[in-house]
Amino acid sequence: MRVLLIVTEKLPVPPIRGGAIQTYIEGVTAFLAQQHELTILGIQDPDLPTEAVRKGVRYVRIPGRLYDLYEQGVVEFLSNEKQPFDLIHIFNRPRMVNAVRQVAPNARIVLSMHNDMFVHGKITPDEAKNAIESVERIVTVSNYVGQRILADYPQAENKLRTIYSGVDVDRYSPRTQDAASVRKELRKSFEIGNREVVLFVGRLSPKKGADILVRSMWHLAKSHRNTALVLVGSKWYSDDEITDYVAYVRALAARCPIPVVTTGFVAPTEVHKWFWIGDVFVCPSQWEEPLARVHYEAMAACLPIVTTARGGNPEIIVPGTNGVVVDQPEDPKALANQIGKLLSDSQLRQTMGRNGRRLAKQHYKWDRVAQDILDVWGT
Repeated sequence: MRVLLIVTEKLPVPPIRGGAIQTYIEGVTAFLAQQHELTILGIQDPDLPTEAVRKGVRYVRIPGRLYDLYEQGVVEFLSNEKQPFDLIHIFNRPRMVNAVRQVAPNARIVLSMHNDMFVHGKITPDEAKNAIESVERIVTVSNYVGQRILADYPQAENKLRTIYSGVDVDRYSPRTQDAASVRKELRKSFEIGNREVVLFVGRLSPKKGADILVRSMWHLAKSHRNTALVLVGSKWYSDDEITDYVAYVRALAARCPIPVVTTGFVAPTEVHKWFWIGDVFVCPSQWEEPLARVHYEAMAACLPIVTTARGGNPEIIVPGTNGVVVDQPEDPKALANQIGKLLSDSQLRQTMGRNGRRLAKQHYKWDRVAQDILDVWGT
């Protein structure tokens, strides 16, 4: 089949600026391209050509950043294609389904949902109903996202399917000479020494909860002084702007009773190395997170996980096996208690880490994700 993947208007593919959706598409592309003629339509980037063919996959890049501009570009691209696409797979933009259907009336359409984009304010009820009617399937990254759609649009029930995301387990493996060397080098560079490292990787925004995690260190320090907190991330992908929130987190960090390292933006090609420095991984989400992909990365890196009971995050945690779930995400003390239990038991940490990596290898590799997508496509 001739298949078109339509990326969102925010970040390019390949994921040179980062992005969960972009990483997802990059992860499955090679597998999908083995069976189908694949075109990926995304936004322009100064470091990428407007058109290219890479490993048999055609990439077309149009102006983006603003949704209306991007949708117009998508319509123009489809209008100018000499040969129609058999299947069009749209990522995370249900609003775009109706525009695509008008210009590609005979194409099969599949929609992938990575966030709550069916909520009021992001799409009108009429747009949502038309989109649901027009697509064959709605793929979601967690059961939570599917349930959020069903709450407002029960007619979508028979079209929903959860496909959990994936990770390159080899890239994140801590059991290599390179990983051991990088861990030692990073610890030396940031004067961490032999401290046990609590690791956060993500955007620095209130909904991601970095401030709650820093505040939890005051409680943790009472019994675990030989600890360091490492915050990997910035305001936005490729953006190191010091927002009020970033300044607030750094001010908290400066007063913290244990050392806190703030890295700023780390390129997607380097971020996996920071997982090797950690002993406990924490995802302190405060919002209803669809399902943060850092969980997959932490598992692949053999790290025990402390996450919050928010959205889809708990869905890939087997409590006591690969991590723990905090039921009071807004309470720094509750977070510290769970982190402290893991820091107090090195054997438990190691066991959870091994379990997590085993689960990642069994269930969350990209070839499994790609096969699930092919099943949805009916091929």
